[in-house]
Amino acid sequence: MLFNYTARDAQGEIVSGTLEAEDRFGVAKELRGRSQIPLSVKPIATKSAFSLSFERFFSRVTLREKVVFTHNLSGMLSAGLPLFRAIEVEKKQNKNPAFDIVLDGLLATINQGGTLSLGLSKYPKVFAPLFVSMVHAGEESGNMSGALKDIGVNLEKSFELNRKVKSALMYPAIIVSAIIIIGILMLIFVVPTLTKIFSDFGTTLPASTRFVIAVSDTVSTHPLQFLGGMFGCIALVTLFVKSKRMRRTNDRIVLMLPGIKSIVREVNTARTARTLSSLLSAGVEMTRALSITKDVVQNSYYKDVLESANSAVQRGEVLSNVFKAQPDLYPVMVGEMVAVGEETGALTQMLGDVATYYEEEVDAQTKNLSTIIEPVLMVFIGAAVGFFAVSMIAPMYGLVSTLTAS
Repeated sequence: MLFNYTARDAQGEIVSGTLEAEDRFGVAKELRGRSQIPLSVKPIATKSAFSLSFERFFSRVTLREKVVFTHNLSGMLSAGLPLFRAIEVEKKQNKNPAFDIVLDGLLATINQGGTLSLGLSKYPKVFAPLFVSMVHAGEESGNMSGALKDIGVNLEKSFELNRKVKSALMYPAIIVSAIIIIGILMLIFVVPTLTKIFSDFGTTLPASTRFVIAVSDTVSTHPLQFLGGMFGCIALVTLFVKSKRMRRTNDRIVLMLPGIKSIVREVNTARTARTLSSLLSAGVEMTRALSITKDVVQNSYYKDVLESANSAVQRGEVLSNVFKAQPDLYPVMVGEMVAVGEETGALTQMLGDVATYYEEEVDAQTKNLSTIIEPVLMVFIGAAVGFFAVSMIAPMYGLVSTLTAS
């Protein structure tokens, strides 16, 4: 188990930290072996397995938290604070139970003589291979604070990129959700009233009207079954869309959609350039950098290009030729800039410039995305309203005409 301790070292200074031992006596023995006099040893309260599982399930380490962690850790290491002590400070400031578990694991690994990269590699769902590789490169070069600073910048750029794309998609998501909610409310409260009127007068109803009434009856009389069926269908469609067989098709579709394909192209280009630039500047070898970058990009077609680039580099070919051979995926400027970087020896700088340029392009594109989506939404809303109007209001006109004639 883990213990917090306070001790006096050989120079008479008070030190504190965390140790893992079977009991207090084991901690005291370890401290005396370091020529330190134990003053206080307190066990760290451990949580039950159920509690830990509950926290892991309902908590997660966000990208923003990792950005703050790397920036703070870099700053403390630059100021001369030991790594163990710096992580302890981070743990005291942390309020996320999931991240607290991770930090405890990092402290235990370092306390046992392991490296930070080794500790990070034990949490692959929290720290991606990009993060671990850059930390490992920083450890080997002796510039840990610099590596962490670069990681922080890389994560911050990724965070901003994701935030801009999500913000652009928020508007259509809200509109579609509002239409669905309004539609369900109309099926529950409006359609039954109209159905009663049609039934009282014995009006002959078209197929579309009978369909709407059937759905309304299902929603009104069996709401739980309807919701269960709806969520079940959504789950099945989601699983089907995310399956390996469909993923390739989906990736091809988004690369063909007007307005969307340019954003997908620029997002993947920016991620490729930013990740490669960060890894190469940290001292990671080219083949390893390309392998990690392949895991960072989301679209399978971009993964294929980076896999081909890795094979080409291993054969002794230049990286720029691979990008130049894929103008449909990577803009022509990428291949040209990479070629200039290879010729001048400033590849990392050129990749950084490419990343910055396309990140700005994504910013501009996402600002215009709502303008592109609005006509599509208008067509969708018009079709939904038109279908309902034809289905429910047209029979009303027929009923009024019958009453007037009589």
